[in-house]
Amino acid sequence: MPHPLVDQLRFARHQFGVAFAGTPEEDGFRRLGPMNSIGWIVAHLAWHEQAYWLTRAQGITLRPEVVEHGASGKPASTPSLAAMADAWRAVQDAADTWLDLQTTASLFTPIPDSPAPRLVGNSLLRVTDHYWFHAGEIIAIRQVLGHPGLPEFVGDIEGLAPWRPEAG
Repeated sequence: MPHPLVDQLRFARHQFGVAFAGTPEEDGFRRLGPMNSIGWIVAHLAWHEQAYWLTRAQGITLRPEVVEHGASGKPASTPSLAAMADAWRAVQDAADTWLDLQTTASLFTPIPDSPAPRLVGNSLLRVTDHYWFHAGEIIAIRQVLGHPGLPEFVGDIEGLAPWRPEAG
């Protein structure tokens, strides 16, 4: 059974996917003023997970396009939402095997090659919270674009990721 914080990351991922689900491809390219495009935001979260759980932790860079389009500090870009959503899902699938192995003890180990000293547990919290930040940003962009039927609050956390004590 995964660590409870891994469950919370997965719930944040799920809600992030809900935030952009149904966005037309052409709207995924749009930038409103200084705001990022939805395609970039999805690439950015894929980059963040790939950087921590794959590249730094395991030496794997599965999807170079998320580095090109979504890395912090790079120039603004407007990648395809569909392509970045595909990359985001692939990164998650690859990262989940490693995340499933995390324990309370391993959460206190450093992320290798991190530009700032950061523990696995702090990184897990950072990525989870990063999802919530950008889910709100996507909903705001979609509101401005006039998209109907958007989520209004956090989804079914009690059903999908209820808090539980750590197993074992």
